[in-house]
Amino acid sequence: MGRMKETRLIMGMPIEIEVVDNVAQDTLEEAFAYLETVDARFSPYRSDNELARFNRGELALAASSAEMQEVFALAERAKKETGGYFDIRRPDGRVDPSGVVKGWAIRNTAARLRAAGHQHFMVNAGGDIAVSRKSAEGKDWSVGIRNPFNISEIVKIVYPRGKGVATSGSYIRGAHIYDPHAPEQALDEVVSITVIGPDVLAADLMATAAFAMGKRGIAFIERLPGFEGYAIDRNGVATLTSGFGAYLEK
Repeated sequence: MGRMKETRLIMGMPIEIEVVDNVAQDTLEEAFAYLETVDARFSPYRSDNELARFNRGELALAASSAEMQEVFALAERAKKETGGYFDIRRPDGRVDPSGVVKGWAIRNTAARLRAAGHQHFMVNAGGDIAVSRKSAEGKDWSVGIRNPFNISEIVKIVYPRGKGVATSGSYIRGAHIYDPHAPEQALDEVVSITVIGPDVLAADLMATAAFAMGKRGIAFIERLPGFEGYAIDRNGVATLTSGFGAYLEK
């Protein structure tokens, strides 16, 4: 079969998968089934999963699954790379690795599609996006950056060309990101930051950290080799890193 495109609600968000080349229905079924298993393991809203057992002190990290150990190791590395601005430990002491899991799961889904022989596809989970090669129209995949003050409006079209894209902001899910160094302080100076990075996981981790930094976040992205960013502040003013413009051109 040719192109197939489907959206399902998993991890509390719409996840869209579009595969352009030589796709069978079980390709999408297997991809979504994988995402369901990730959600079952890591959802912070369940009391019966591995994460809940860890947070209750019933399960040591060393005795947990390989997947959980990988996610925790990625989180620890991101914490070091961002000076503590990326932190999966909440102010109440619980661990919520959702900030790693989404990008990690999308990256892994893309890898599974490639391993199945697919070259042209897109996976989009609530603004975390992995793309490969071309769209159904034979063009570069394009990603819209939404206006955080009017989410039905697109303010920029980005052409990631195989890179990962992630957006962090308070305008869709509310204030779910905080500054680990000052958790009681409202993050209201920047309302949205979109990051392009080597892959969707890297982009997502750095977008989350940059958002937690407030108005200094875009300068942090500017200094990161291989990353570009686009921030929108509470006054509607956009700030772009010096190389972001290359992704705005066809």
